[in-house]
Amino acid sequence: MMRPEAWFAGVDWASEAHHVCVVGGDGSKREERVFRHSGAGLAEMADWIAAKCGGSAPDIPVAIEVPHGPVVESLMDHGFAAYSINPKQLDRFRDRHSPAGAKDDSLDTRVLADALRIDLQHFRRIDPADPVVVELRAWSRIAEELARERARLSNRVRERHRIRRITAAQLREVLRAPAVAVAPGTTEAAVAHIQSVSERLRLVHRQLAEAKREIACLIDILADSEDSGSDQPGGQRDVTVLSSLPGVGQTVLATLLAEAPQALARRDCKALRCLTGVAPVTRRSGKYKLVVRRMAAHARLRDAVYHWARVAVQRDPVSKAKYAALRGRGHGHARALRSVADRLLAVACAMLRNQTCYQPTVGGGSCGLISPLDAGLQPRFRNR
Repeated sequence: MMRPEAWFAGVDWASEAHHVCVVGGDGSKREERVFRHSGAGLAEMADWIAAKCGGSAPDIPVAIEVPHGPVVESLMDHGFAAYSINPKQLDRFRDRHSPAGAKDDSLDTRVLADALRIDLQHFRRIDPADPVVVELRAWSRIAEELARERARLSNRVRERHRIRRITAAQLREVLRAPAVAVAPGTTEAAVAHIQSVSERLRLVHRQLAEAKREIACLIDILADSEDSGSDQPGGQRDVTVLSSLPGVGQTVLATLLAEAPQALARRDCKALRCLTGVAPVTRRSGKYKLVVRRMAAHARLRDAVYHWARVAVQRDPVSKAKYAALRGRGHGHARALRSVADRLLAVACAMLRNQTCYQPTVGGGSCGLISPLDAGLQPRFRNR
C-alpha cells in the first residue's frame, strides 16, 4: 500500500515551457503549474516541487520521458530522483485516463506522475552521466553526421560524371578518345561545380579526422581512468573488455559507451537487446505464435551492432559459423546478423561481469553462451 503522505511528480517537457504535476501517495491530491524554459524557470520549478511535496528532494521521485537534457540535469542537480519512461509506454498509461485518446500537456503530466506512483518498476532511474561520456556522445554524433555529409558529397561527384572503378588502361583510353562536343561554357561550369564540391569534401575530411582523433582521445581517457581504479560508470576495464571483442572498432565502441552507459554499467543484457533492436517481439495467442522484428530501438545503437555483427562474421569463426547456420535454415541476411549480434551482446555482458577479455579459444569462442533464439523450435519470422 502506497503511503498517502508520499508525493510523486511528473514533468512534460517542451522547448519553451514545461508542465509539472505533483500527486499524493493515494492519488487524491494534485497540484499543477507551468514553468518557462530558462535557468530561473528550472530553478523555480525545482523549488516549487519541493515546497508542494513538503519533503527533501531525494525523497521525491520525478517522472519524465527523456533520460537526458537540461530539464533532467536541473532536477538531478537539485537532488531529485529522476525516472524516465519510453514514450510508447506512456501512451499506454494515458489510456487509463482517457480511453477516447485525448492528449494534452496537462494530461501527460498527470499520467506521468500517476504512473510513477502506481508502476514505479516500469520506470528507469536516471544516473548522473560522466562528463567524459557526455563529451564522447557529442563527438560520436558529430562524426556520424560528418560521415553522412561526406557520403552525400562524394555521391554528387560520382553521379555527375558516372565515375566507377576503372583500371589505368581504361582511364588512358577514355582520355585519348575524342571529347564530346558541348555548348560553350558547359565545361567551365562543370569545373566550377566540381571545385566547389571538392573544397567542401576536403573540409569534411579534415573535420571528420579531427572528430575521430577526439573520440580516440576520450576513449583513452576512459581507459586510463579505469586502469587507475576511479569510480567511472561501468566499472573498471570496460573499455579494454569491449575492445577485445571481434568486430568492435572505434566507432562501435564509442557508440556503445556513449549511448548505453547505464545498461553497460548494470551489465543488463536484456536492456541492451531491446535498445539495439536485436530482441524480437513475440505475439502469442493460443496456438498462434509469431515472432517479428523489434522496431522500437535506439537508431544509433541499432546501426552500431549491425556493423559490429557484420565485421564479426568476417573475422570471428564462431560468428561466421552461426551466420552460415542461420542462412542455411532460410533466414535472411539482416535476421542472421541480428542473431549474431544477440550472441555477441550476451558474451559482452558475461565478460563485463567477469572482467575478462575475449578469448576465441575458450569454449569455442562463445564463452558457453548462446542466443535465446538458438535453442528450441524456430518460429515464423517477418521482416527477414
